[in-house]
Amino acid sequence: MIALALCACGGSKKPMETPKDLLVHRLFTFAENGKIAYGHQDDLVYGHNWVLTDWENDPLERSDVKDVTGKYPMLVGFDLGGIELGQAKNLDGVPFGLMRKAARTHVERGGIVTFSWHPRNPLTGGDAWDISSDQVVKSILPGGEKHGQFMLWLGRAADFIESLGVPVIFRPWHENLGSWFWWGGRLCTAQEYQELFRMTWLYFTKDRGLTDIVWCYSPNGNCGPEAYMSRYPGDEFVDMLGIDTYEYVGEDGLEEAGARYMQEIKNQLTYLTALSYEHEKLMCLSETGLEGIPDPQWWTGRLLPAMQEFPISYVLTWRNAHDKPGHFYAGWKGFENEADMKAFSENDNIVFLTDEL
Repeated sequence: MIALALCACGGSKKPMETPKDLLVHRLFTFAENGKIAYGHQDDLVYGHNWVLTDWENDPLERSDVKDVTGKYPMLVGFDLGGIELGQAKNLDGVPFGLMRKAARTHVERGGIVTFSWHPRNPLTGGDAWDISSDQVVKSILPGGEKHGQFMLWLGRAADFIESLGVPVIFRPWHENLGSWFWWGGRLCTAQEYQELFRMTWLYFTKDRGLTDIVWCYSPNGNCGPEAYMSRYPGDEFVDMLGIDTYEYVGEDGLEEAGARYMQEIKNQLTYLTALSYEHEKLMCLSETGLEGIPDPQWWTGRLLPAMQEFPISYVLTWRNAHDKPGHFYAGWKGFENEADMKAFSENDNIVFLTDEL
């Protein structure tokens, strides 16, 4: 991975000068040393049974993850859904002012931030999950009826990321092989998807000069390498290969679900490792988790052994909703299975953030 890291940073003779260079180098260093940084969605802004209100005067020190492990997650994820409409809060009710403050605070502490985006459907006016039309992506590409409107949306997203003043990991148009988002598998052609990703990259990078973004391509899991790469926009537009894979417990029960999940993770990270070397890219487990964490040894008995042999820079589990009691993907103080997450955080190969870093 050392040679790969140098290549991704532009070669050993090029000094690492930009914030993006430094972030890329840091992410590669995790993988080179056999370390995996842990991330949690929306950490610092709400948790399982709490939500910030007077956030402008709050030091943003609370965290479900910190309550359990004594440490902040190394990465915190946020979502831009709603920014495209100029709204004050995102689709999960997080004020964008709070999001900006939390991102800056986390980076100042030594952490890393990553952003996803669930934008509204620009053609129908529905949400990101409105799949009533297969013409949406076509309508926002150059020449499409909604292209002008969508460029305004891109502008608002770019304005926000620019306002942060810190390097970020950005993974737009994620889970693109499934068909639950308007940019998904059956909702557009592979070429249309690729054009959408490239158009987004070109606007941010060339038109707006936002060069401190690490771009992540992250399809949904349980697919093979051919399917994974079928909508890949090209090496120029991607810095990191990610994959979103969750564990779901059906009628077969926890044991079978856990075994299936572990095998899926290993299969996906095996081919992702080969692709990361071939294309000289970082790699990560960009979203994962088990809702409600009913497995008392999920962290140390499922997630850790499934991923620990692979050179991923980070793993991110989804959010702990404050308004949906069973919708959480990290431990919280008082949760019956919190001890297993604490043990996970103490593993030598898992990287959390402490105030001293």
